[in-house]
Amino acid sequence: MLIGFYNASVILTYIGLAAAVFGIFQAFEGNFMAAVFCQLIAGVCDMFDGKIARAMKRTDDEKVFGIQIDSLCDLVCFGVFPAMFAYCVGVQSVAGMVILIFYVLAAVIRLGYFNVTEQTRQQQTSENRKMYQGLPVTSAALLIPILYLITLLIDGVTVPVFTVGMLVIGVLFIANI
Repeated sequence: MLIGFYNASVILTYIGLAAAVFGIFQAFEGNFMAAVFCQLIAGVCDMFDGKIARAMKRTDDEKVFGIQIDSLCDLVCFGVFPAMFAYCVGVQSVAGMVILIFYVLAAVIRLGYFNVTEQTRQQQTSENRKMYQGLPVTSAALLIPILYLITLLIDGVTVPVFTVGMLVIGVLFIANI
């Protein structure tokens, strides 16, 4: 018997995590297009896991577990994976690595803040969330492939595009907007 909960929504979250970890491996091997594809797969899994979860009848423990697993996996998929991808494409200067560390810290701060405010919100209402503070971390599922596409279209801009892009995205994660 295994610990944890295994239903369609968390299994989809696990698939997204597996895609992200495989994407990290691909980035370190220099297979950047495969890594970008893995980022998109993780994003698609994340897009649907919550919808599936809300449509299912789940115990309170399954609901809390799903929220925790989703957030932990989001940190890897949309925090650590993009930072590793940016490192692999060349963001390796001291300043670049500081920016990548900041990006991951901003992602974890945003996810933690969302978890706390979401728990409070759910105690007050059962309505779906209508607005967010800060850019959702899962937006990296689209933004990282867009940054990579820009670098394919314009030769020689990979490091500056990813350095500035990761800094801007990290700031937007924690900006009070």
